[in-house]
Amino acid sequence: MKKGGIICICLCITALACKSKRTEPAKKFISVVSLINEQVRHVDTSLYPILKLDLSDSTHTDTVFLPREQFADAAKDFLTIPDLSNPKIANRFKEETIYDKTINRVTINYSPLDPKKEEVQQQELSIIPNPSGDKVSSIYITREISNRDSSLKKLMFWQMDKSFQITTISQKPGQPEKTKIIKVTWNEQDN
Repeated sequence: MKKGGIICICLCITALACKSKRTEPAKKFISVVSLINEQVRHVDTSLYPILKLDLSDSTHTDTVFLPREQFADAAKDFLTIPDLSNPKIANRFKEETIYDKTINRVTINYSPLDPKKEEVQQQELSIIPNPSGDKVSSIYITREISNRDSSLKKLMFWQMDKSFQITTISQKPGQPEKTKIIKVTWNEQDN
């Protein structure tokens, strides 16, 4: 009887201790991946001419029309970033919101709590506030990948309903830094 009473008391204490733990509310971040996916779906179903500019070095520029079927592949760097709408991923990031009254813009910046553990160092959204509905005007992402024999930095800029640009800066030991710029445009004449 004594053992049963002691076990019952231990279970009650454990249950109370578990209930008293405060759980932090889930972070509700904007999903950049969803915004980009929506843009890709829109371009896939549109009749916009898609132009791809490839600047591999300062002396060579290549401009081609990009087939609609290749648009999502060209945008894959944006589509493979961590989706901050996932609470497990969001817990690894912090949010900072700034309103600039002079240009009427809200900037939401997501950055990692531990930058050494994350590839994506920044996700920044520029938003035009509007009483009838705020509109994201652009997205800027910094992605860094480093290992023993090379470093890679991608500066990615998406201008909603118009274009995106990916600047890739790579460095290998004993070699000069290389910069490659890819810009894809559509619907620029309408905006």
